[in-house]
Amino acid sequence: MPFLSPLLLATALTSAPVDCGQRLCNAQALQPLVRLVAQSATRPVHILQIGDSLTAGDMLSDGWRVGINARYTSGGRGVVSGGRPYAGYLTWGVNALQSSGWAVNGLFGRIWQDDGLPVGMSGYTKTAHAPDEYLSLTAEGLEYLFDRFTVCGLAGPGAGTVAVTFGGTTQELPFDAPVPAPLCHEYRSNIAVSSAQVTTRDARPVSITSMGSFRNGGGVTLSNLGVPGTQLKHFGRTNDHLLQAELQAYHPDMVVLAFGTNEGFAVDLDMATYEANLRAQVTRLRRLLGAQVPMLLLGPPNAMTRDARIANAGGFPATVCETGLMVPGHLGAVREVQREVAADMGLAFWDWARAMGGQCAMYQWRADGLTLRDAVHFNREGGTRLGSILSDDFAQAMRAGGSPTGQ
Repeated sequence: MPFLSPLLLATALTSAPVDCGQRLCNAQALQPLVRLVAQSATRPVHILQIGDSLTAGDMLSDGWRVGINARYTSGGRGVVSGGRPYAGYLTWGVNALQSSGWAVNGLFGRIWQDDGLPVGMSGYTKTAHAPDEYLSLTAEGLEYLFDRFTVCGLAGPGAGTVAVTFGGTTQELPFDAPVPAPLCHEYRSNIAVSSAQVTTRDARPVSITSMGSFRNGGGVTLSNLGVPGTQLKHFGRTNDHLLQAELQAYHPDMVVLAFGTNEGFAVDLDMATYEANLRAQVTRLRRLLGAQVPMLLLGPPNAMTRDARIANAGGFPATVCETGLMVPGHLGAVREVQREVAADMGLAFWDWARAMGGQCAMYQWRADGLTLRDAVHFNREGGTRLGSILSDDFAQAMRAGGSPTGQ
């Protein structure tokens, strides 16, 4: 499908958008995952979700994870940033801690440095310049014990060494190398354990980009990597070489992209540019994955604002709900572009807004105490409810062999 001009896009959105009439559209795109999930009792399956604050907060993704664990058993907690890259960082299922001496370069906001160190799939690179600085993971529950632990970072001239404590042993991992390059290393234990720690040995710089905890025997893992405030264009700041190395190290069997809410609230969003970037990032990920890995787009949820400038931006009229709250017109426009691109590029698409119940559904979710007061983000109860719906839709698609299913 060619790129749509704003006028043509507006016409398409008001006439005949590509809509299968279900929450999960183009489920056949997930067909390559069906066989893997069926074998998940013996071969671990990894689902990697990348997105904005709604992914970083791990509300919907944790609800989905709980449903997946109940159906297929847990394959471990998966990939995390390592440590706590910002205040309020949440990691349901595993407790992430760090010492105070880590500086952060992130994809968005004041911590983004255009000329800073490369950033990978977690959205954050953490650097220490002193000995005895640590990053640690501790499982919160038996289902998140792990026997595989992976550390990724940046090697290069003059880089330091870390001690990796895992499975009852401590091994040194040097990052010093003749030329700058990504470095990922996996450790295995004969028994499932509850914790791992990475500690710097000296004052030479060490940069860690991600860490991961998995079970080797089987189960399904759902990793959630998100950066608050980001749009998909910010994910484009990730470094190709680092991202490719991490994708190879963590081997996702499905990639989920969950951007769109911040785009829907952006006054300056150009829809043609957004569509072009969405297509470019899907193409880029496919190239870096180097394999036929199914992908799922999560369309942005229903959300509301009181700001009329945001609500009516771009010439897309807002939907006015009760008490002056409005659903931005851009939000629906972003959703429909995602739906169109998914149909055209062979991606599955899950309609988060439809799962909530309609155009002004956020008003009722907020009234029922399932969201934060900003009418955008969800609390854990709301995330669990939404994640359960997504988990059911995913399981139904797996049972149907990836065929379209009705909800």
